[in-house]
Amino acid sequence: MERLVRLALLGWLLAFVTAAPIKKDWDIYSFHINSTVTSRYATTVITSRVVNRVDAPKEIHFQVRIPKNAFISKFTMLIDGQMYDGVVKTKEQAQQQYTGAVSRGESAGVVSSVGRTLEEFKTSVTVAALQKVTFELTYEELLKRTLGKYELQIHARPMQLVKDFKMDVYINEKPGITFVQVKGGLSTNALANAITKTHAHNQAWVYFYPTEQQQINCCGEQGMNGDLVVAYDVNRDTSLGDIKVSGGYFVHHFAPGGLPRIPKNVVFIIDQSGSMRGEKMNQTRLALLHILGDLAEEDYFGLITFDNRVSPWKTELSQANSENLKAAKYFAGRIQSSGSTDINAAVLHGAEMLKQNPREGSASLLILLTDGDPTSGETNLERIQANVRKAITEKYPLYCLGFGKDVDFEFLEKMALENNGVARRIYTDSDANLQLQDFYEEVANPLLTDVIMIYVGGNNLTKTNFSQYYNGSEIVVAGLITDNNIETFTPQVVAQSINIKLEYKSEKDSMLESTGTFSDHHLQRVWAYLTVKQLLDKELQLSGAEKENVKKEALELSLKYSFVTPHTSMVVTKPSGENTQVLHKPKEGQETRTGGARPAQGSSGRHYLVSRRPVPPPPRLGGSPFLRRFMDSGSNGYLMAYSPPGLATPPPRLDSPPVLATSPPRFDSPRFDSPRFTDPGIPLRGAVPPTTEVPLHHTFLLEAENQIIPLCYDVSAKHLRLLQDPSKGLSVNGKLRQSLQGGLQKIVIHYKAGLRIEVNTNSITVRDGQNVEAFNWGQDHTTVTTPTGTLILRDNEVDISVGDTRIVILLHLRKGGKLLWPVLRQTPSSTDATGILVAKPAVYSILEESSLSARLRIHNVEISALRTSAVDYHIPSAPTRDCWSVSPELALQRELSDFLVTSVNSVD
Repeated sequence: MERLVRLALLGWLLAFVTAAPIKKDWDIYSFHINSTVTSRYATTVITSRVVNRVDAPKEIHFQVRIPKNAFISKFTMLIDGQMYDGVVKTKEQAQQQYTGAVSRGESAGVVSSVGRTLEEFKTSVTVAALQKVTFELTYEELLKRTLGKYELQIHARPMQLVKDFKMDVYINEKPGITFVQVKGGLSTNALANAITKTHAHNQAWVYFYPTEQQQINCCGEQGMNGDLVVAYDVNRDTSLGDIKVSGGYFVHHFAPGGLPRIPKNVVFIIDQSGSMRGEKMNQTRLALLHILGDLAEEDYFGLITFDNRVSPWKTELSQANSENLKAAKYFAGRIQSSGSTDINAAVLHGAEMLKQNPREGSASLLILLTDGDPTSGETNLERIQANVRKAITEKYPLYCLGFGKDVDFEFLEKMALENNGVARRIYTDSDANLQLQDFYEEVANPLLTDVIMIYVGGNNLTKTNFSQYYNGSEIVVAGLITDNNIETFTPQVVAQSINIKLEYKSEKDSMLESTGTFSDHHLQRVWAYLTVKQLLDKELQLSGAEKENVKKEALELSLKYSFVTPHTSMVVTKPSGENTQVLHKPKEGQETRTGGARPAQGSSGRHYLVSRRPVPPPPRLGGSPFLRRFMDSGSNGYLMAYSPPGLATPPPRLDSPPVLATSPPRFDSPRFDSPRFTDPGIPLRGAVPPTTEVPLHHTFLLEAENQIIPLCYDVSAKHLRLLQDPSKGLSVNGKLRQSLQGGLQKIVIHYKAGLRIEVNTNSITVRDGQNVEAFNWGQDHTTVTTPTGTLILRDNEVDISVGDTRIVILLHLRKGGKLLWPVLRQTPSSTDATGILVAKPAVYSILEESSLSARLRIHNVEISALRTSAVDYHIPSAPTRDCWSVSPELALQRELSDFLVTSVNSVD
């Protein structure tokens, strides 16, 4: 009996050990995703904070999935208080570092294609014992309207339970939002209660905050691995559409409604070669049967199957009546696979069928489905492409569907683009027939043909000619307004409907009234994104000198806007001693490769490169770091506050003797001719009217448009104009803390006549007319909606939306007390908006540089600047970052007094 008890006890202990979770060497203790969509352009920031829990150095990984159409624009790592920033370089420059790394046998990683819509970004870094690392990745994409909606797809893959998991989506669309839906694998029943959706007029919020228990119920101890898809649409003008203008740029969204459907002539060209045998052929037959059933009676269609021979169902187009459809379905159900692949003859036969059966008032298109390369007849790819171009002569689009991973997708893509169509990969999954049906639905209902977008007074335009416009889609054009003269800018659209030519235009006054304005930064990036995408498509179609010119243009724009594209790589500084790591993005369908092997010569795959580049530690002024910085992640304005320990008065000048400009610098305002501007290289003291109490010095940071290191400048003040928009009745002021930690102790927001929101380090008060509500930091998730604004309080941040402006105020808990900092997540649309948070980015060049100083050229003025460091409070981890210290006027291009107010309650 005793022996049985001992055996039972031993078995119980073994079972306990087996079932007990194995503690990981490192944990993701915070995983945040913040996506902001403004006018269909999405910027998504993924922040992962990881801790090494063992008493030894540990390699820690960062692995996320992003949409294939997105451009990575920023990647940083924060390790032991030091920020390591990514720099976009040419692929050739990055390749040199990569080649050296491979020769030393160092490691390589991969950005790989992982499915229909996603690709994977991977990197790793060695973290010291019991230390933390923060990874932050930013990517941008223009959402495409398909079947009457835009879809923002966000993939969450921490692959472990995360105590602090947050996903925030904010959408701002000036025309108004008609609906918001949340779907995807992470919206299942187990996680449905973790989703909060709010929709108010032209704004929408989606919050996804799953608890650890909800994550377990959904996905077990291994954590989440799925996506959340936010779908929405906007109100739209049925005529000219939505045009936004700002800073010399415009973006035009054109999606007219109320149009009759144009009857179509469609020829399906189906590969039935031997490689289509089995499941591919079965799914193709299923899709064809469904598509044929969806044809309208006024449509005409043709069916062509091919292997090494071309076999049309009928020699001419047939009307989609019940009798013909029944016979066509019988034909489709009996398609059998055999033989080789003659793509050239099949596509030319389809083009001839459309040519021989013209119909007035109809829209024609060819749809090719194949899973392999041409292996019979004409097999030279360039000659096939030339033959197809000559046969179609830009009269209708050719859509190429590549079935499976073995197809030469680049060949299909080039052939489609040359003929006003697109290529789409069909994945050999169980729902391949649904993928085929979904594609057909996108082109099933043409509403316009021969669409020409005309912009008198515009230049540097993106694509303006479109062969067809389909129901539920959208045409987007961006460009520059010549000389930024809106008076001479006249948009117009000409298109063909059923037997009638349509012309869309608008009177100047009504157009200006309806468009409004958006931030220069936003519209410029939309233009850059579209331009780069279309240049890459154009490059694929060209050869010789033309191809090189387009490639050069795409490269220059990619570098200017820090887009990681097929011609650029991101080089990320890592701690000294780290192995070079190359992140290579293969071409569509290329197999993932890891390890030290080099890519095949001539590969045109995209690259993300991470390499080792030692950087000297930030300087320590006065024996200790004394700069403290606050940064606005939504614009270019930043704030720091400092005072060296033990100093009750402003610190002495630390810079070199004055470097005088050869002549007084001139800017837009004549006020810069003042005597105190004769030394632009020295941060000014006493730049504000004297007060009876000498405040501590505060340092602001201004992000640079063309450099990694920002500018910083010093002021002594109590009250700041953070943001003022007189046209909207909005003012946001801040009161600075008079302490060594600096920061803000109070922020007051006034909006129109009745709304006043006061945020201090202890509480938040909302006064809307006679109604007053008060809240404390740290209380449960709270949402307040008023007729003029929305406030959402969660953890240590409060999210405030008023009009078309959105500000998130962060509460930081420091050893020196509590402090606030505002983050501008949605810039006001008005061009009259002023304040620290909407200061424009600086542009400067480095003439000479050392570890502690540099000679800079800023706005054609040469100065000497000190290199200092600051703490970045725009994220909870508060990293340290370098900056160049200059005068406020030189950085801001305005008098400093323009950014100061007499009281935190000022509204003028």
